[in-house]
Amino acid sequence: MYPPEGLPPSLLGDLARQIRCDAIAFGGLDFTKQRTDSAQLMADGDQSVATASFPVNWQHYWHCLLCSYPDRTKDLRSVVKTTDFYSTRQWHGIGTRCGINQPMGFEHALMLTLPAQRHPLAASGRTVRLFFFRGPGMDFSERDRAALTLLRPHLHKAFLEAESQRHPIPRLTPRQEELLRHVAAGQTNAKIARQLGITEGTVHIHLEHIYARLGASSRIDAVNRAFPAALARLAE
Repeated sequence: MYPPEGLPPSLLGDLARQIRCDAIAFGGLDFTKQRTDSAQLMADGDQSVATASFPVNWQHYWHCLLCSYPDRTKDLRSVVKTTDFYSTRQWHGIGTRCGINQPMGFEHALMLTLPAQRHPLAASGRTVRLFFFRGPGMDFSERDRAALTLLRPHLHKAFLEAESQRHPIPRLTPRQEELLRHVAAGQTNAKIARQLGITEGTVHIHLEHIYARLGASSRIDAVNRAFPAALARLAE
């Protein structure tokens, strides 16, 4: 059974046991709209998952080098931690102002970022983040970072599968699917028409029907919705 948002709670529990932490959180951020999605939070090994929004202070978000790292660098692959950017003294003075870490007094954070869009080329300021938090004491190790790096493609797949379960994709006709695969390959309407032996006008009509069936607004959006698994592999 998948939750309304995010990852299966059992998976979060397994992750918290693999990488020791005081709390683990998963949720989405969109810097272009300055908003957060509902977030999952599992604290102190508790089996229940609370749903809340990340408490981001957007005025200070870009000054928090940890939290803004994926948006500043466009690097969605690296697993980063607080001490990559700050000493303990600096973190107390600067890093906590963005709000994600400060309310619960966490000293150490390990963060993994995933693209929220299924299509790797889709323009968006939205990402989903997986945070591991610890209080004062031992920092996350390089072994913790390596383990999370290895798990990243599996977590991305789990996220996309959960999204597909929550938002089932309407079925296309065989002809529509064939045409959309040509679109996914980057072909123009003219080239698709020549390959399928139809007119450009017919290609346009097919695309309009595909958009309506998928609830899509563009070619990329339609491909994104119809072929999430294949596109997820391209994003890795």
